[in-house]
Amino acid sequence: MRPQRIIAKLGTNLLTGGGERIDPAVLEELVRQIAELRRAAVEVAVVTSGAVAAGRARVGARADQSSIGQRQALAAIGQAHLVERYDQLLQRHDLTAAQALITRVDVAERVGYLNVRNTLLRLLRFGVVPIINENDVVADDELRGGAFGENDGLAALVANLIDADLLILLSDVDGVFDRDPRQHADAQLLPELTRPGEMLEIAGPVGARGRGGMRAKLEAAQLAASSGATVAIANGREPDALLRIARGERIGTWIPAVADVRESRKRWLLAGLGEGGALSLDEGAVRAIREQGRSLLPAGIAAVHGGFDRGEIVALQNPRGEQIAVGLSNYAAADVERIRGRRSSEIEATLGYDLGAEVVHRNNLALS
Repeated sequence: MRPQRIIAKLGTNLLTGGGERIDPAVLEELVRQIAELRRAAVEVAVVTSGAVAAGRARVGARADQSSIGQRQALAAIGQAHLVERYDQLLQRHDLTAAQALITRVDVAERVGYLNVRNTLLRLLRFGVVPIINENDVVADDELRGGAFGENDGLAALVANLIDADLLILLSDVDGVFDRDPRQHADAQLLPELTRPGEMLEIAGPVGARGRGGMRAKLEAAQLAASSGATVAIANGREPDALLRIARGERIGTWIPAVADVRESRKRWLLAGLGEGGALSLDEGAVRAIREQGRSLLPAGIAAVHGGFDRGEIVALQNPRGEQIAVGLSNYAAADVERIRGRRSSEIEATLGYDLGAEVVHRNNLALS
């Protein structure tokens, strides 16, 4: 089955073509492939590296000017230029780019996790292409070689955030080898890995231009595969690499998903149930959730119990007080109390704002 939602992570060494500046021809070719996927009704989010390289080119900084503060400044300069280039190239294909800068702090708490997830999903529904990067101006961990790891870890996290079914990590290497090919001429490419963690000890060091490396890719693959996404690690210089991988062609190294996306989210939700509140539902809402896989709308809520904030996990109960599901609430308890029993179209008039038609979206809901 062809993927419906893809995360494409584009590494620095790929985008620079092995040089110190973004290669316009490389970027143009990758955008062409992204546009073709969009024409085939595949949703694509791009996690891009290259901001520091783009900033360095804009101000003529030397490659050896690489202190953390300098890299933060270069990233700030390069981000604007990089997303502008993506947008210009996407416009040639009647597509629009949207920039999203994320730090680990943004998604560490449930509210931030939910906010980022909802924003990215809405961007995809608008038909735009999110261009995502670490916010290096605020968080310097990634520049130090930690945090998301040259955006590989960020790409895996985004795959989990928006339930992607395929994560493609493109760089300037052909995939994962059974030994370091730079040291062993007889190293063999591994077409598939079922336990990427076992290869961590032979992973290469951090590159000169990028801050990741094969270790970061393998760690990202572990996270994404456990979240329900298949992962492909491949050379982005291969002709039509994105398109061929999306069609299922086995180029590079593939890491199959070890969990269904819904099952992965269900386990996370059920494991995260704490001392939050509960919502009593009418029978119609119970049937819609249990039998039809629907979201919880305010009209189906009969009562609100306890206090909880937006983004916290709440228990969903039938009229007899029995828990039927858990889920992330799009609204705080006080707001749910005001909109319960009302139509979704009345939310904005009642609250003065609208955070979505659903109190609990079906993608953020797990049956007990």
